[in-house]
Amino acid sequence: MDVATLFDDVKRMNKRQFFYQVLSFGMIVSSALMIWKGLMVVTGSESPIVVVLSGSMEPAFHRGDLLFLTNYPEEPVRVGEIVVFKVEGRDIPIVHRVLKLHEKNNSTVKFLTKGDNNSVDDRGLYAPGQLWLTKKDLVGRARGFLPYVGMVTILMNEYPKFKCAVLACLGLYVLMHRE
Repeated sequence: MDVATLFDDVKRMNKRQFFYQVLSFGMIVSSALMIWKGLMVVTGSESPIVVVLSGSMEPAFHRGDLLFLTNYPEEPVRVGEIVVFKVEGRDIPIVHRVLKLHEKNNSTVKFLTKGDNNSVDDRGLYAPGQLWLTKKDLVGRARGFLPYVGMVTILMNEYPKFKCAVLACLGLYVLMHRE
């Protein structure tokens, strides 16, 4: 089936069919958003699913692994735990392991992280002047993963034309699928 045939099919659709297809596409998008928001509430994390973007956590996690996170405030941070955190001035969260804890008398806990495949701790990644992370920096804790499932996301971010092609194909499929 070529592109000209697809456009002929769209032209032959009556307005009601076309409107129905657009509405179906809107329902799919809104359902995905509702599922995402529901996961945020259930997991307590602003980002319940993240993709590992680098090899800094190998061999535990590889580039493209999809991580499932939780972030319940009552759970204490532990040494050895794999956490996802955001640093001021950076948009992309970082996935690393807790290396050290620093507990104060007033029950505040600070922690230091390091990638398993890195030779030094993460102080060089933190905001200028920041030596430790706190719970407010925490996005979540890794609870499970699916290996390499996130490679599609990485490909879409690294090759914008690929992303446009995938989205165009999905949009055409939704518009053309008449069931």
